[in-house]
Amino acid sequence: MGQVNHTVVTHFILLGIPNTDVLQNILFFSFLAFYLCTLMGNLLILSAVLADPRLHTPMYFFLSNLAVMDIGLSSVSIPKLLASLWFQNKVISLGGCMAQVFFFHFLGNTECLLYTVMAYDWYVAICHPLRYLLIMNRRVCALLAAGCWITSSFHAAILASLTFTLPYCGSNVVDYFFCDIFPVAKLACGDTYILQTVIFTNTGMVPTTCFLLILASYIRIIYSVVKMNSAEGRLKATSTCASHLAVVTLFFVPCALVYTQPQLNMVMVMAVHIFGSVVTPMLNPAIYTLRNKEVKAALRKLWGGQTPAR
Repeated sequence: MGQVNHTVVTHFILLGIPNTDVLQNILFFSFLAFYLCTLMGNLLILSAVLADPRLHTPMYFFLSNLAVMDIGLSSVSIPKLLASLWFQNKVISLGGCMAQVFFFHFLGNTECLLYTVMAYDWYVAICHPLRYLLIMNRRVCALLAAGCWITSSFHAAILASLTFTLPYCGSNVVDYFFCDIFPVAKLACGDTYILQTVIFTNTGMVPTTCFLLILASYIRIIYSVVKMNSAEGRLKATSTCASHLAVVTLFFVPCALVYTQPQLNMVMVMAVHIFGSVVTPMLNPAIYTLRNKEVKAALRKLWGGQTPAR
């Protein structure tokens, strides 16, 4: 049989956001502002947690992990998007594309698992307050956080390896603003059935399981809050849980739209991904900070202000 010559793909071209040629400068400065706010907000939370001994608790330990993930998740796609908008540099190497796929799913899956761990932390704090420090000790917290990171690394490694073991020998133009599995796999000149099966199994099973565990935790939390005799205790528990529910909603709604609706219009998918990569990582520190007296006091102390005596 005669062999067919193919040009092996060594790089990809990211088309970016469609129909925005006249808006590139506006988009560049908008995304840059969001990205800088994301970095500043999450770095401030990290600094406050590290600097204030009163914040060396399980809740703020997991919150600092979330801050690291928000910085990483926004950094997966935004710097390359900014370079594309300002320098018209739309080329990304094969290795760079692989890195974007891996880290996007690594950090996204870690965030999903971490939200579940944070819900469990609040379940123990509210439903078993007398045993809280015994159950959520430093060793348990470290193991839970490490489990989130390690499990997600295997998840992302499987998806990335399946994506890039496919042969790419035709077009190298990715109709998207960063390398994600769906737009990249469309360019493969091999069978993508196994990849698609693993995608819908993994990206469907993990968020669904996490969502059900979070829902179960909050049903039990709500039941315990309603039974509280102290109005102040109910208010504090409700306020903190509302912050967590807000960030959980910001994460799971876009995730559900993108990965459970494969027929969704590409423009809508791109808008959802931009919101999740640009807006959500910036909102998370604001949501936790604005409703949290301890974090605000730690930030004032960090900036040299006086913290009210307790």
